[in-house]
Amino acid sequence: MVRKVLTFLKQETVLSVAAILALGSMILIPPDAQYLSYLDFKVLVLLFCMMIVVAGFRKIGFFAFMGSWMTGKAKTARSLELVLVFLCFFTSMLITNDVALLTFVPFSISLLQMTGQEKRIIPVVVLQTVAANLGSMLTPVGNPQNLYLYTLTGMGMGEFLKTMMPLTVISFFMLLLILTAGNGKRIPLEIQPVKRGFVFDRAGWLYTVLFCLNMMTVAKVLPYQILFLMVAGAVLCFDRAAWKEPDYALLATFVCFFVFIGNMQRLDGVRQLLNRIITDRELVTAIAASQVISNVPAAVLLSGFTDQAKALLYGTNIGGLGTLIASLASLISYKFYVRIPGASTGAYLLCFTKWNVIFLTVLTAVAVILP
Repeated sequence: MVRKVLTFLKQETVLSVAAILALGSMILIPPDAQYLSYLDFKVLVLLFCMMIVVAGFRKIGFFAFMGSWMTGKAKTARSLELVLVFLCFFTSMLITNDVALLTFVPFSISLLQMTGQEKRIIPVVVLQTVAANLGSMLTPVGNPQNLYLYTLTGMGMGEFLKTMMPLTVISFFMLLLILTAGNGKRIPLEIQPVKRGFVFDRAGWLYTVLFCLNMMTVAKVLPYQILFLMVAGAVLCFDRAAWKEPDYALLATFVCFFVFIGNMQRLDGVRQLLNRIITDRELVTAIAASQVISNVPAAVLLSGFTDQAKALLYGTNIGGLGTLIASLASLISYKFYVRIPGASTGAYLLCFTKWNVIFLTVLTAVAVILP
């Protein structure tokens, strides 16, 4: 029993910390009717429904087919790396950064091994991780902190895209420069094309419709309550196994932070202190906090004490760069890499740190001067 508890604490460290903070705050502010007002049900529903839909597409093999088809067009090692990295960059905008990495990192490792490019596994996986974290910042559904802040602030879709576009464009050109500037990467490759087309069956059409409903809710056309009923009803009728797919630990982490922040805001002294610390330092505070507790909890935590949404968006997205835990999506790539026989964790972390520090430095400098 003790071993199971320790294993859970190790695997779900952020949730464990959030739960401790929530429980500690409940001692200061005993549970009452006001607790319900802490919870942002729209964020929780949107996260849950998006997880269901994206997991459905993964299960029917849509993303794997798309990746195989695109890499089949690559004729050189350089073009293959471009495809693999930008697959993560662009798909993360719609399917989230962690799902992009879950889908394409193991696929990329296998492909690089098959084509004799084992020496390029570390830089490609690292740049895929950077690309997924940065591509995802463009849209509200690209990562959990974006969805939370987008919902919290009441931004329109156009305003959100306009806000995040400059950093996304700069990230794109930085990745392009890095991937095309290296020497010795024009090695001809023979990659087997996809042998059969991809056919949408009933499940494919079901998840396509549900994805459109999710996007309508994000665009504030469809109420989130209706979305939940439709997704829950569809899954209950056609794919009950999908209930196992969402990351319930992430949802629970949000709930715990909602409780903690709600209680802290009811303590005048704590609220005033945190407001003084954060005010006019939102960007730097968000980046720094992300390095320690990761960017999703940082967004939820800091949003309770400032209304500077743009600074938090910049800070928590840029803050996903840096340490390995700054974005929990980065841990996904790392876990896939260390499973490779003979994997060098030291070499991976050195490469990871180098590129993350470069992107973090450049994008922070840009964010500071953006209006």
